[in-house]
Amino acid sequence: MTLGRGFDGARYQERFDQLQAQGVDIHGEANLVASYRPRTVLDAGCGTGRVAIELHRRGIEVVGADRDPSMLAVARERAPEIEWVLADLASLDLGRAFDVVVLAGNVPLFTPPGTEAALVAGCARHVRTGGQMVAGFQLGRGYTLADHDRYCGTAGLVLVERYATWDREPFADGGDYAVSIHQRPPAP
Repeated sequence: MTLGRGFDGARYQERFDQLQAQGVDIHGEANLVASYRPRTVLDAGCGTGRVAIELHRRGIEVVGADRDPSMLAVARERAPEIEWVLADLASLDLGRAFDVVVLAGNVPLFTPPGTEAALVAGCARHVRTGGQMVAGFQLGRGYTLADHDRYCGTAGLVLVERYATWDREPFADGGDYAVSIHQRPPAP
Protein backbone atom coordinates (compact mmCIF):
# COMPACT_ATOMS: atom_id res chain seq x y z
CA MET A 1 0.00 0.00 0.00
CA THR A 2 1.07 3.53 -0.42
CA LEU A 3 0.77 4.46 3.16
CA GLY A 4 2.93 3.85 6.17
CA ARG A 5 -0.02 3.48 8.42
CA GLY A 6 2.03 2.02 11.26
CA PHE A 7 -0.56 -0.59 12.27
CA ASP A 8 0.21 -3.24 14.83
CA GLY A 9 -0.21 -6.33 12.67
CA ALA A 10 -0.83 -8.70 15.57
CA ARG A 11 -3.58 -6.49 17.03
CA TYR A 12 -5.15 -6.05 13.60
CA GLN A 13 -5.23 -9.83 13.06
CA GLU A 14 -6.77 -10.43 16.50
CA ARG A 15 -10.00 -8.79 15.35
CA PHE A 16 -10.43 -11.29 12.51
CA ASP A 17 -9.42 -14.22 14.70
CA GLN A 18 -12.11 -13.21 17.22
CA LEU A 19 -14.75 -12.86 14.50
CA GLN A 20 -13.88 -16.26 13.11
CA ALA A 21 -13.99 -17.81 16.61
CA GLN A 22 -17.53 -16.41 16.93
CA GLY A 23 -18.54 -18.21 13.75
CA VAL A 24 -18.45 -15.20 11.43
CA ASP A 25 -17.45 -16.04 7.85
CA ILE A 26 -14.41 -13.83 7.27
CA HIS A 27 -13.74 -15.12 3.76
CA GLY A 28 -16.19 -13.14 1.62
CA GLU A 29 -13.34 -11.57 -0.36
CA ALA A 30 -11.71 -14.95 -1.00
CA ASN A 31 -15.07 -16.47 -2.00
CA LEU A 32 -15.65 -13.77 -4.62
CA VAL A 33 -12.11 -13.93 -5.98
CA ALA A 34 -12.18 -17.75 -6.14
CA SER A 35 -15.41 -17.62 -8.15
CA TYR A 36 -13.36 -16.31 -11.09
CA ARG A 37 -11.33 -19.54 -10.99
CA PRO A 38 -7.93 -17.86 -11.02
CA ARG A 39 -4.72 -19.82 -11.04
CA THR A 40 -2.78 -16.79 -9.81
CA VAL A 41 -3.73 -13.88 -7.54
CA LEU A 42 -1.94 -10.78 -6.34
CA ASP A 43 -3.33 -9.69 -2.97
CA ALA A 44 -2.46 -5.99 -3.19
CA GLY A 45 -2.48 -4.37 0.23
CA CYS A 46 -2.59 -7.83 1.81
CA GLY A 47 -2.20 -6.71 5.41
CA THR A 48 -1.81 -9.78 7.62
CA GLY A 49 -2.63 -12.09 4.71
CA ARG A 50 -6.16 -13.17 5.61
CA VAL A 51 -7.37 -13.22 1.97
CA ALA A 52 -4.13 -14.54 0.48
CA ILE A 53 -3.88 -17.36 3.00
CA GLU A 54 -7.45 -18.49 2.34
CA LEU A 55 -6.90 -18.42 -1.43
CA HIS A 56 -3.66 -20.39 -1.02
CA ARG A 57 -5.55 -22.91 1.14
CA ARG A 58 -7.88 -23.37 -1.86
CA GLY A 59 -4.95 -24.24 -4.14
CA ILE A 60 -4.45 -20.85 -5.80
CA GLU A 61 -0.95 -19.44 -6.28
CA VAL A 62 -0.88 -16.15 -4.38
CA VAL A 63 1.57 -13.30 -3.85
CA GLY A 64 0.82 -10.79 -1.11
CA ALA A 65 2.16 -7.21 -1.16
CA ASP A 66 1.91 -4.51 1.48
CA ARG A 67 3.93 -1.56 2.67
CA ASP A 68 3.47 -2.16 6.39
CA PRO A 69 6.24 -4.37 7.87
CA SER A 70 4.18 -5.22 10.97
CA MET A 71 1.34 -6.56 8.86
CA LEU A 72 3.68 -8.59 6.68
CA ALA A 73 5.44 -10.02 9.74
CA VAL A 74 2.14 -11.55 10.84
CA ALA A 75 1.43 -12.81 7.30
CA ARG A 76 4.87 -14.42 7.06
CA GLU A 77 4.44 -16.07 10.45
CA ARG A 78 1.01 -17.44 9.53
CA ALA A 79 1.98 -18.66 6.04
CA PRO A 80 5.72 -18.73 5.36
CA GLU A 81 5.15 -20.73 2.16
CA ILE A 82 3.48 -17.74 0.46
CA GLU A 83 5.54 -15.03 -1.23
CA TRP A 84 5.13 -11.78 0.75
CA VAL A 85 6.50 -8.58 -0.75
CA LEU A 86 7.20 -5.40 1.20
CA ALA A 87 6.44 -2.67 -1.34
CA ASP A 88 4.51 0.45 -2.19
CA LEU A 89 1.77 -0.64 -4.58
CA ALA A 90 2.12 2.48 -6.71
CA SER A 91 5.65 1.48 -7.70
CA LEU A 92 5.24 -2.29 -7.42
CA ASP A 93 6.72 -4.19 -10.36
CA LEU A 94 6.80 -7.94 -9.92
CA GLY A 95 7.57 -8.51 -13.59
CA ARG A 96 4.52 -10.70 -14.08
CA ALA A 97 0.76 -10.56 -14.50
CA PHE A 98 -1.94 -12.33 -12.51
CA ASP A 99 -5.39 -13.71 -13.27
CA VAL A 100 -6.83 -11.55 -10.47
CA VAL A 101 -5.48 -8.62 -8.50
CA VAL A 102 -7.54 -8.04 -5.36
CA LEU A 103 -7.61 -4.91 -3.23
CA ALA A 104 -9.62 -5.85 -0.15
CA GLY A 105 -9.97 -3.87 3.03
CA ASN A 106 -10.31 -0.30 1.77
CA VAL A 107 -6.84 -0.20 0.20
CA PRO A 108 -7.49 3.00 -1.81
CA LEU A 109 -8.61 4.78 1.36
CA PHE A 110 -5.23 4.24 3.02
CA THR A 111 -3.41 5.84 0.12
CA PRO A 112 -2.14 9.39 0.66
CA PRO A 113 -4.31 11.93 -1.15
CA GLY A 114 -3.12 12.53 -4.68
CA THR A 115 -1.56 9.07 -5.12
CA GLU A 116 -4.72 7.09 -5.88
CA ALA A 117 -4.20 7.06 -9.65
CA ALA A 118 -0.65 5.74 -9.18
CA LEU A 119 -1.95 3.05 -6.81
CA VAL A 120 -4.52 1.86 -9.35
CA ALA A 121 -1.95 1.98 -12.17
CA GLY A 122 0.57 0.02 -10.08
CA CYS A 123 -1.97 -2.69 -9.39
CA ALA A 124 -3.46 -2.70 -12.89
CA ARG A 125 -0.09 -3.34 -14.53
CA HIS A 126 -0.21 -6.77 -12.85
CA VAL A 127 -3.57 -7.79 -14.40
CA ARG A 128 -3.16 -10.18 -17.32
CA THR A 129 -5.21 -9.83 -20.50
CA GLY A 130 -8.67 -11.16 -19.67
CA GLY A 131 -7.94 -10.91 -15.95
CA GLN A 132 -9.74 -8.93 -13.29
CA MET A 133 -8.92 -6.31 -10.69
CA VAL A 134 -11.34 -6.57 -7.77
CA ALA A 135 -11.48 -3.67 -5.31
CA GLY A 136 -13.78 -3.20 -2.34
CA PHE A 137 -13.95 0.00 -0.34
CA GLN A 138 -16.21 2.23 1.70
CA LEU A 139 -17.80 5.18 -0.02
CA GLY A 140 -18.17 8.72 1.22
CA ARG A 141 -14.58 9.01 2.39
CA GLY A 142 -13.13 11.16 -0.38
CA TYR A 143 -12.37 8.40 -2.89
CA THR A 144 -15.28 8.05 -5.30
CA LEU A 145 -16.40 5.33 -7.67
CA ALA A 146 -16.10 7.83 -10.52
CA ASP A 147 -12.45 8.40 -9.57
CA HIS A 148 -11.81 4.67 -9.29
CA ASP A 149 -13.45 3.94 -12.64
CA ARG A 150 -11.50 6.76 -14.30
CA TYR A 151 -8.16 5.54 -12.88
CA CYS A 152 -8.96 1.99 -13.97
CA GLY A 153 -9.91 3.20 -17.46
CA THR A 154 -6.66 5.12 -17.77
CA ALA A 155 -4.85 1.91 -16.79
CA GLY A 156 -6.64 -0.03 -19.56
CA LEU A 157 -9.29 -1.74 -17.41
CA VAL A 158 -13.04 -1.81 -18.07
CA LEU A 159 -15.79 -2.08 -15.43
CA VAL A 160 -17.65 -5.39 -15.81
CA GLU A 161 -19.46 -5.79 -12.47
CA ARG A 162 -20.19 -3.83 -9.29
CA TYR A 163 -21.71 -5.08 -6.04
CA ALA A 164 -22.61 -3.61 -2.66
CA THR A 165 -20.85 -6.43 -0.78
CA TRP A 166 -18.34 -9.21 -1.29
CA ASP A 167 -21.34 -11.56 -1.25
CA ARG A 168 -22.58 -9.98 -4.50
CA GLU A 169 -25.50 -8.04 -3.07
CA PRO A 170 -26.75 -5.68 -5.80
CA PHE A 171 -25.18 -2.24 -5.81
CA ALA A 172 -27.44 0.80 -5.65
CA ASP A 173 -26.43 4.44 -5.82
CA GLY A 174 -26.29 5.93 -2.35
CA GLY A 175 -24.81 2.80 -0.77
CA ASP A 176 -21.87 3.02 1.61
CA TYR A 177 -19.69 0.24 0.15
CA ALA A 178 -18.82 -1.01 -3.31
CA VAL A 179 -16.96 -3.96 -4.77
CA SER A 180 -15.90 -3.16 -8.33
CA ILE A 181 -14.62 -5.69 -10.84
CA HIS A 182 -12.62 -4.27 -13.73
CA GLN A 183 -11.18 -6.43 -16.50
CA ARG A 184 -8.28 -6.06 -18.90
CA PRO A 185 -9.96 -6.73 -22.25
CA PRO A 186 -8.24 -8.70 -25.00
CA ALA A 187 -6.41 -6.63 -27.59
CA PRO A 188 -8.64 -5.77 -30.59
